[in-house]
Amino acid sequence: MHSIASPTLWAITIAVLLALLALDFAITHRPHEVHIREAVGWSIFYLALPAAFGVFVWQVYGRTPAVEFYTGYIVEKSLSVDNLFVFMLLLTSFAVPAVMAQRVLLYGIAGALVLRAVFIALGAAVLQSGVWAFLLFGAILLATAAKVLRDAVRGQEHQIDIDGLRSVRFLRRFMPVTGEYHGSKMSVMLNGRRTLTPLALVVVAVFTTDLVFAFDSVPAVYGVTEDPYLVFATNAFALLGLRALYFVLRSLLDRLRHLNYGLAVILAFIGVKLVLHWAHSVWTWLPDIPTMASLVVILGVLAVVTTTSLLANRRDELAESAPPPGGRAR
Repeated sequence: MHSIASPTLWAITIAVLLALLALDFAITHRPHEVHIREAVGWSIFYLALPAAFGVFVWQVYGRTPAVEFYTGYIVEKSLSVDNLFVFMLLLTSFAVPAVMAQRVLLYGIAGALVLRAVFIALGAAVLQSGVWAFLLFGAILLATAAKVLRDAVRGQEHQIDIDGLRSVRFLRRFMPVTGEYHGSKMSVMLNGRRTLTPLALVVVAVFTTDLVFAFDSVPAVYGVTEDPYLVFATNAFALLGLRALYFVLRSLLDRLRHLNYGLAVILAFIGVKLVLHWAHSVWTWLPDIPTMASLVVILGVLAVVTTTSLLANRRDELAESAPPPGGRAR
């Protein structure tokens, strides 16, 4: 499997990634409530980084890997918004104090990066075993798309049952849990016994959801590029900006009511692309969807669902403000 990355580029990328994580941990060392101005500033920074990296890839390695990177990044960023819905529900369900929210998110991002690295390595090994792997990845994405679409049609919202999470039940079986937070501590000594705080439970719950998201997102990016380095880079850049993006979008997430429809279409499209790639290797006369076409489709889907969500919200607001039949506006 061809990759643009040399060992030196891998080393530099990982060093930069660790430096950015260290910077984030330094920022959250003193817990504080994040205001919109701070969140917007960091969001712009984490959007500028992949934009500049894509330019670097284009200049050094050419147009094709750069387009693959940008397309994969947009796919990952789109899927990461779904992560934010679940993170928001977890933080609400565990009643995480506002000053601790960004630290919990950062733990989740660090865990997600580790899990994605493992899944990317496994995915590369599977792809090296033969083109049948594209058929497997395509089937996974098509099944996921069907589930996302089914939930969207049914109007089923993300729901978190804290007591039903296996990871939480497992921890509670072996260690007691305090009823209140103790700052940024995950465990404290109470009555001479080590006791977990709710912070430890929410971090474990976030790690568990990270595992589920990694199972879907890694095959999705492999549908855009077969280069493990670019797959890792798209995942890393998409995840790094999640902490700041959460605080920018937390009041807007519920307004993207059609997002799940868009995610279902994107996952299904990439699933079909992977199946066609496998079929093209067997029957060469079948089409193989180019990456640039994938980029156009993905951007188009996101634009459509954003527009329809805004229009639907506007229609509901007008309906609520309209006077009742035979009555007068207030």
